[in-house]
Amino acid sequence: MTVSVRDARNTEGDRLWIQSVYRDYLDDLVPGAGTGTFPTLGEVGHREPDQLFHWFGDPNKFPLVILRASEPVGFALVVRGMGAGPRRSTEAAAQPRAAMDYRMAEFFITRARRRLGIGATAVRLIFSRFTGRWEITEYLRNTNAVNFWRRVVASYTSGNYRERIVNGEVRQTFESGAL
Repeated sequence: MTVSVRDARNTEGDRLWIQSVYRDYLDDLVPGAGTGTFPTLGEVGHREPDQLFHWFGDPNKFPLVILRASEPVGFALVVRGMGAGPRRSTEAAAQPRAAMDYRMAEFFITRARRRLGIGATAVRLIFSRFTGRWEITEYLRNTNAVNFWRRVVASYTSGNYRERIVNGEVRQTFESGAL
């Protein structure tokens, strides 16, 4: 199985493909949420095309397409740099977050291509491409995502990572390229 990752900013087709599967990604973020948070995004002005537009225009965001052979099967959004300090006002009392070189802001493999090792292989390629201090965050209620990231990060780092649970989110922090 040949898995590769390419910059989605290079072709209009990659951007359109991500846009075509983005709703599936949102539906998977919090399984069982039904008609909860994400279906109302359009009602409050946060439309999906507007969100995706920012991926492709910000030099600190790296939209990536994940391919199996030459077929798009997933996407990732890597964000460069995060300052120290809390992300939200609800975290003000929490410990400040250490500065990160990279954050995995979004990651998705289409349902039909899951559990084939594609996601784990793509993650290793991404970590190797963007070396530095990383943070991965998942919703605690999304047990599939939590299990995936725990397994992949533990394997990649040989267990040398830190995990915290804060405000319903699981956060793994580690260094890539320091193996």
